[in-house]
Amino acid sequence: MSTQSAARIPRLRWGIGVLLGVGILINYFDRVSLSVAAPQLEREFGLSADQLGWLLSGFFWSYALLQIPVGMILDRFGVTTINRISTFLWAVACGATAFATGFAALFTARIALGAAEAPGFPASAKATGYWFPRRERAMATAIFDAAAKFSNVIGVPLVALVVVNFGWRWGFGVTAVLSLLYFLAFFIFYRDPSAHPRLSAEEREYIRAGGATPEGASDSGEFAMLGYLLKSWKVWGLTIGFSAYGYTFYLFLTWLPDYLVKSMHMGILKSAGFTAIPWTFATIADLVVGGWLIDHLIARGYDETLVRKTVLVAGMVLGLAVIGATFTTDPRWAVVWISIALSGLAAAAPVGWSIPSLIAPRGGTATIGGIMNFFNNLMGVVAPIVTGYIVASTQSFSAAFFAAAIVLLIGIAAYVFMLGRLDPIAEPAASGR
Repeated sequence: MSTQSAARIPRLRWGIGVLLGVGILINYFDRVSLSVAAPQLEREFGLSADQLGWLLSGFFWSYALLQIPVGMILDRFGVTTINRISTFLWAVACGATAFATGFAALFTARIALGAAEAPGFPASAKATGYWFPRRERAMATAIFDAAAKFSNVIGVPLVALVVVNFGWRWGFGVTAVLSLLYFLAFFIFYRDPSAHPRLSAEEREYIRAGGATPEGASDSGEFAMLGYLLKSWKVWGLTIGFSAYGYTFYLFLTWLPDYLVKSMHMGILKSAGFTAIPWTFATIADLVVGGWLIDHLIARGYDETLVRKTVLVAGMVLGLAVIGATFTTDPRWAVVWISIALSGLAAAAPVGWSIPSLIAPRGGTATIGGIMNFFNNLMGVVAPIVTGYIVASTQSFSAAFFAAAIVLLIGIAAYVFMLGRLDPIAEPAASGR
């Protein structure tokens, strides 16, 4: 279809893309609120660095462990029903954190929040596969993936402002209200394409003809699909590579404000302002490189696999710039190096999230996303804890940043040697449910 013809197609799908992006944005407000409140929590509850590391990881225990089951449930029951339940429960869990009275209560509330938010990314990846043709998949994925980065640009300063002026409990209260408002928006506006009353026949055909993921469950059954996909070399290449990205991403997501407070001797508000800088560049790289540039190059006729994998590997290589922050005590240079690292990783991230819908057999998109995000979010458990112990034992973040670089090298190797071409995996043989 020509560019002029595509421009005349109704654009309801982009409204859906923005809705998904807003959900991830608020989802990440909930996550970063604990990082911002960490200095106050340390003082109020007498937490050590290793205890704080466990607390920062609490969300990811349940979030990670539920990724594969949630992916299977999404592939069976669909995005609409599961995400409605999820968005309501995460608003409740976030609000409960504001009433915590100690380490145990905080840790429990974070585990509950992780469980409630578990469908977020697999559901967004699955919905994007339904709603967008392959030629628009990179930008559509970048919208919700960039929201995770942009949450640190506006979410960290917003929560910091509330925390400094009203205390850490109000920080969680504000994010709970925003989460509840999103639940209402998703309940009202989201439907899958086959059930959406405002989707025109013209746009529906445009999406279908462009290679959208077919709706419906796999004929083979969810457990058979899971076993089948776990045998795929391609799925494991994607999983290992994306997990390596996740280690460094979650290190910065959970520890960057505290790093600036402790290593660069900043107050909470100043650290929040500096934290926003690398996440701003990451958001731009996510949308421009991981989204627009990929779709543009593919539309120009360049090989789809070559374009996507080049951005994947180049972005991970730029992530190695995290090592530069270990050689400076100047906060401005530290932020420069971290900005380079996060921008590279951010450019690679939407490519990773677009791959499940590109390679999955019918009914397997969320299951692949669940496998990938399970191991990715194990890094959300490991990175804060390992970083906490390293900082506690060395009184420095240098060794923690070097550890992240080693993990990134493993991920680069997986993308280069294991992932292969981004063609759909053959469907497994049908079996009874």
